[in-house]
Amino acid sequence: MHNFKTVLMAARPNFLLLSVSVVLLAAALASYEGVNWSWWVFVITLLGAVLAHAAVNLLNEYQDNLSGLDFMTDKTPFSGGSGALQANPLASQAVLNAFKLCLLLLVVIGGNFIYLKGWQILPIGLVGLLIVIFYTSKITKSPWLCLISPGLAFGPLMILGSYFVLTGELSWLAFSLSLVPFFLVNNLLLLNQIPDLKADEKVGRYNILMKLGVRNGIYIFATFEFLAFASFVLSVYAFNLPITLFWVLTLLIVVIPMVIIALRDYDNASKFMPALAMNVISNLLAPFFIAVGLWLN
Repeated sequence: MHNFKTVLMAARPNFLLLSVSVVLLAAALASYEGVNWSWWVFVITLLGAVLAHAAVNLLNEYQDNLSGLDFMTDKTPFSGGSGALQANPLASQAVLNAFKLCLLLLVVIGGNFIYLKGWQILPIGLVGLLIVIFYTSKITKSPWLCLISPGLAFGPLMILGSYFVLTGELSWLAFSLSLVPFFLVNNLLLLNQIPDLKADEKVGRYNILMKLGVRNGIYIFATFEFLAFASFVLSVYAFNLPITLFWVLTLLIVVIPMVIIALRDYDNASKFMPALAMNVISNLLAPFFIAVGLWLN
């Protein structure tokens, strides 16, 4: 039972809500376009997304414990690892086994969708699996790849993959809207790297903050926030989406102060913490708000 609790903590269940929000966006878009999708397909799609998210979290916890990184980080509610394996080191193999089980289930689900829906889902699934498997060990050592791979996974890959499974086709509108979580999720990881910067350097990671400096990294963060909302506005106009969708822009009430805090207080841990919280909020709510807006129209 103690190992089960450790595995559950290592999967970081609170953050798995992001996958739910993103898949809801894909489902809402399919409904808005008049597709009569199957609920059981939606449930399996959602399960696959959550399993992929849990898998990358589990492997990250296992490998960061192995490298000693999570013993060096200052834990926050948003960064530094869950602390699960540091509290129960004997559960290390259980966490790795849970990752393997998630991966196996993903392959089974993916294979089933390829058989039922077509081969077009295969490249999306393969790239997603590569990100899951190599994120901690390889991707975090490549600054530009580390910068864009989280958004690629939760944006274009997850939304296009979910949309294809539900509708049997790909869509430029789905791709356009996927740019919102693409930029936001990139920023989620980018900002969370700041408290862990010194510890990451000690274990050989090399992210964009190390390559360009933290100040320049914050400028990228601010630019990505602008691009997330700009891509949303352009999507509404380019694809003649309902103007009522602009209620999503109420999130700027959170986003603008977050960017100001990040630019001003990135080197002050206590003052910087609210920006991390706001970052999580905007990531969870942006796709969810778009989904609700589409469903209501």
